[in-house]
Amino acid sequence: MELIRIYQCLCDQTRLRILSLLTKGALCVCHFQEILELPQAKVSQHLAYLRKHRMVETLRKGTWIIYNLPSKPSRELEANLRCLQDCVTSDKLFRTDLARLAKLKKSAAWIEEAVGRKSCC
Repeated sequence: MELIRIYQCLCDQTRLRILSLLTKGALCVCHFQEILELPQAKVSQHLAYLRKHRMVETLRKGTWIIYNLPSKPSRELEANLRCLQDCVTSDKLFRTDLARLAKLKKSAAWIEEAVGRKSCC
């Protein structure tokens, strides 16, 4: 059942983009909004879906909710995230997301320190 749940989460472009970004480190909703150029409601809806299916974890830091990949991902999830990282380099949309993320990294550094890790894979 684990693999089916993973693929249900991966079958949406926005959720793929979110997971791709999270392989690089923790982010909050406002960062996803800026990088993905999507409204807060849509980003929050996808993050809630991923959280419900245990594909992301959250950490509250004051009024912010910080999203990250699971600290102990299943073997299946790890394998699919590695595959995702290999595939996104050939897609213009995902490369654009990663370029936007790179611009935010300096301002988002405190998030990585709060969570205590930068990436899952």
